[in-house]
Amino acid sequence: MRSRSDQNIEAWALLVFYTMLVITMAIEVLRREIFAYSSIWGEEIVRYSFIYLAWIGASAAVRERAHIRIDVLFNFCPTKVKAALYIFGDLIMLSVAVIALIWSMDSVLTAVKFGSVTHGLRVPFALFLFAVPVGFSLMTYRLIQSIRFDIDSWRRSEAPFEGGQLFDEERSS
Repeated sequence: MRSRSDQNIEAWALLVFYTMLVITMAIEVLRREIFAYSSIWGEEIVRYSFIYLAWIGASAAVRERAHIRIDVLFNFCPTKVKAALYIFGDLIMLSVAVIALIWSMDSVLTAVKFGSVTHGLRVPFALFLFAVPVGFSLMTYRLIQSIRFDIDSWRRSEAPFEGGQLFDEERSS
């Protein structure tokens, strides 16, 4: 069984970034329409919030098995085979996520090394590049959890978790 914070980590992070995106975008639209003035920092906050939303959302989709897949064949498989297929798929995804995590850190470290800053906010660019490693780290964590749950399901000859809608109340474990 997972702790409540573990169950909701992506949901809270998504809420924070989505709220930041919506509020900043609303302010910028009002500024542009009423005062005929807009700022570069508002555009940057919206852009980088959206990037974090995408990567954290990918982790949430992995957690809930809500990512795109063709599962017609799964409907015809016995329970143990279905669990084994999910484990196999998660292992492939895990290897890709770990490789992408390692490679994505190169751009972050390069930005830190050269002291790159954003044009409008003048904050370290690495903070925004870090969205990719954060997303892949969360995906890696969720894939390891998923593999563990699937192995338990396979051992008990139970049907594996096949996914639900994003942000359902509770995931069966």
